[in-house]
Amino acid sequence: MLLKKNIRAGKNKFFFFIFFLIFFNYSLENAVFASELDGQNTSIKVLDKISSKNTLIELKNGKERRYKDLLIKSIKCRNSEFDDNPEITAYIQVQDLTNKNNDDVYVFNGWIFSSSPSITPFDHPVYDIWLVGCY
Repeated sequence: MLLKKNIRAGKNKFFFFIFFLIFFNYSLENAVFASELDGQNTSIKVLDKISSKNTLIELKNGKERRYKDLLIKSIKCRNSEFDDNPEITAYIQVQDLTNKNNDDVYVFNGWIFSSSPSITPFDHPVYDIWLVGCY
């Protein structure tokens, strides 16, 4: 009796293996690339409208920082994928410590954009905040 090898099944396993390697490599590159866009620190500028002084503040994501009467916390920041029109976004929470009303927890709670800060404006009578960088 003459035994025949199933060459077709071997080819299918080989192509499946190659497809798996390509897919794994592609997903690993995207995971590394996405993590490079997310930053650990957020850089913002705070303008005191009364004294007209700018102050650059570095925030570690997840940590609160007190600046005069404000308690500022950066949750997340991200750089854009495109180099020709860089966009930096950050999720910021700002609490006014002079406000004694417990119903108003945050003066600002949301995303801010470096290229257009007027999309979600930070409205405060004394201070103004701009997003500068994410690294």
